[in-house]
Amino acid sequence: MMTTYKIPWLSVLCLLGSMALFGAGCSQKTIQYPEDHARYLRIDQAVESLRQAYMQKDASGLASLMMPLEPLTQLQDEVRGDFDTFSVITLDFSLERIMVEGDDIDVFVHWQGLWKKNADDPGLRQRGHTRLQWVGTKAILLRGIQGDSPFGIKARQTMLPPSPSPKKQ
Repeated sequence: MMTTYKIPWLSVLCLLGSMALFGAGCSQKTIQYPEDHARYLRIDQAVESLRQAYMQKDASGLASLMMPLEPLTQLQDEVRGDFDTFSVITLDFSLERIMVEGDDIDVFVHWQGLWKKNADDPGLRQRGHTRLQWVGTKAILLRGIQGDSPFGIKARQTMLPPSPSPKKQ
């Protein structure tokens, strides 16, 4: 006994056609504001370049990302102190928010780092929140830092009061 099934070809073709159209329609996302998108990518790259230059102890790389302002010159001196004191610097950034208003850019960052004087040193762990103030549209340059700066840890470490030692009786 042989059973034949009738397949509704029209329904199958409609289903396959709609799946193909759905797949083609959702496969590509167009960027609505390409200039703004490109600027956000440059901002992200500037923040990453700042982090990498610090971790690699590249003083000239850091200086190339900063405007020639007095507070940033002082920061560069503090960073050189970090480079001289610590043999290994590990720094992680987590971008929380980017705010752009004209040429002014504020990047809010949560950071955590580890500074080691040598391989046997357990290291100094720090973390905090900072606001990196940038300026520019094509070239993005750092113009200020507010909050808990991850740069200049050595200078801040000497300012901290020593931790209380347990008293012996």
